[in-house]
Amino acid sequence: MKIMSVDFGDSRTGLAICDKSEFLASPAGVIEEKDFERCIRRVADAAIEKGAEEIIVGFPKNMNNTIGERAQKCELFAQKLSELVEVPVKLWDERSTTVSAHYYLNQTNTRGKKRKAVVDAVAATIILESYMGFRKNSN
Repeated sequence: MKIMSVDFGDSRTGLAICDKSEFLASPAGVIEEKDFERCIRRVADAAIEKGAEEIIVGFPKNMNNTIGERAQKCELFAQKLSELVEVPVKLWDERSTTVSAHYYLNQTNTRGKKRKAVVDAVAATIILESYMGFRKNSN
């Protein structure tokens, strides 16, 4: 199944997608959009364009498992996105994915503007890899 993941942010939203066999997750770009509603529409358009059969939205719970303001905004994002697409939209725990993305970018010595441009797509890829691992291990 072709799955797209979303790392929603107030200014930049990262996207990643996997192949039909769910073997490889790859960054699929960053949407630079500060308007909440326009961002949702652009993500929906990207999902349709990429042929996504399921969409996973990163859900940034607090480390103590509570739902903070950011997670609530992601819940609303996922709900509104689900109204625009005909595929399932699910939330997926994304704690520490941005930290992991920065770690990976440090390892590849990606700095400055280039880093800013890709960190959200890398975070979306980490979210998607985590979800794919869950699916593989639960079948």
